[in-house]
Amino acid sequence: MRSLAREIDIPPSWLALHIGAAWILSLVSPAVFGGWGAGLGKLLVLIGVGLMAAAVAQMALARTTVIPRRNPSSLVTGGVFAWSRNPIYLADALILLGAVLWLDAVLALPLIFSFVWLIQSRFIRDEEARLTMAFGPEFDLWAARTRRWFGRRG
Repeated sequence: MRSLAREIDIPPSWLALHIGAAWILSLVSPAVFGGWGAGLGKLLVLIGVGLMAAAVAQMALARTTVIPRRNPSSLVTGGVFAWSRNPIYLADALILLGAVLWLDAVLALPLIFSFVWLIQSRFIRDEEARLTMAFGPEFDLWAARTRRWFGRRG
C-alpha cells in the first residue's frame, strides 16, 4: 500500500499549497497591483486553465498518462507540446502567478520561483529520465528543439 504522503505528493497539491501561502501573504502584503493586477491575474488563471485543458486533452488522445511517476505510453510532441515540454506545469505556474496578482500579494512573488524549482526537482527531472528511457533519440530530438518551460530553439 502506498503511503498517504506519496499519494498527495503531486503537482496539484503543491500548487494548492502555494496558492494557500499566497493567500496568507496577501493578508499582510501592501496593496501594489490594484485593479489591473486583479484583471491580469484572472486572465492568467484562465490562460493557465485553458493551456492545461489542451495539454490533458492531447495526452488523453495519445492514450498516455498525465500522472507523474507513471511510465508514459507515447511521446506527445505536437500542439501545445511543440512550444513547451511541460505545458501542464507551465499552466500551473501561470495559475499561481495569476493568483498572486489577483490577490494583490506582492510578498508572494517569490513563491512562483519556489514552485518552479520544486516542480523541476521533484517531477520534471524524473519525467525526463522516464521519457529518455522510453523514447531515446525521439525524446532527445524533441528536447533539443523545445524548451522545458516555453519556446522553441533554432
